[in-house]
Amino acid sequence: MSKTILEVVDLKKHFTHQRGIFSALQEKMRSIPAVDGVSFYLKENETVGLVGESGCGKTTIGRTILRLERPTSGKVIFDGRDITLLSTDELRGLRGRMQMIFQDLDAALNPKMRIRDILTEAIGVHHRLTDAETEKRIAELLDQVNLKKSKLTNFPHELSGGEKRRVGVARVLSVGAQFIVADEPTSALDVSIQAQVVNLLRDLQKRLGLTFLFISHDLRVVELMSHKVAVMYLGKIVEMGMSDKIARAPHHPYTHILWSSLTEKQSREVAKRAVSVQAGRWGVFDFERPAAGCRFAPRCPVYESKGRPAVCTEPATEPQLVELDGGHRVACHFPL
Repeated sequence: MSKTILEVVDLKKHFTHQRGIFSALQEKMRSIPAVDGVSFYLKENETVGLVGESGCGKTTIGRTILRLERPTSGKVIFDGRDITLLSTDELRGLRGRMQMIFQDLDAALNPKMRIRDILTEAIGVHHRLTDAETEKRIAELLDQVNLKKSKLTNFPHELSGGEKRRVGVARVLSVGAQFIVADEPTSALDVSIQAQVVNLLRDLQKRLGLTFLFISHDLRVVELMSHKVAVMYLGKIVEMGMSDKIARAPHHPYTHILWSSLTEKQSREVAKRAVSVQAGRWGVFDFERPAAGCRFAPRCPVYESKGRPAVCTEPATEPQLVELDGGHRVACHFPL
């Protein structure tokens, strides 16, 4: 049985900012709950997909887990150690085992360095190898990510989007990472290239026993890549379960709306249900001031159809993740 490699417990990351010159003069700060009490775990050789609208806190979770952002509160337990309590020096020792594939590789890859130098630098930071050993390791990495040796002399801007992704994957593998946060690894790629990247990650997971937190807004890719899926809405996880169950039998109205948008052909019964669920008000919302109680209530058609019950909007009755069946959890007073 696979052991738990990462456990996130009540993780919070709140950003503060000043609103206008008068607020600055009065030193009034406003808090934005980008991540607000998130808990989940990953087992070895498992992929958890994290989905939700832009701005819901997906990337912030990934960055906070890796301590690229300091958490406001909560625990991040990696291989038995709470990394939120580690010093910078202690954390440096774990960097080789937990890495991130960044979404914007144009910014993440040094434009003035050739690909060979980028990989050599990454290897040298975490391993003391001779030049010959480094060259051998680079050759292994190129083979693992299916990148031609001729690309080593190229600069990042000379590569295609798919090739940059492969370099990004090679860089995190070069340090020996076991747990990888993949932040939108298929964004801005053609469908055929997306499939290649997904197949590459799945193949590497089988061969090397990797564990992924797979962040994406592409629901089809998440369904293909992930064992489990966590659905986020305004800083909170509203539903979590096995990938196939999330896609085919969602219980949270928000999750249902997300996956229904992918369905091109539905039976009359499913189509009728989708129409009723999607009939709510889908307007503008404020990331900085999420609604009290259920944050989805202002946009939720079920809340409207139930006559706007107070239980959905009372701070004291904010819905918590509750297990329904087989480990499937949902945070909703009126699950579908």
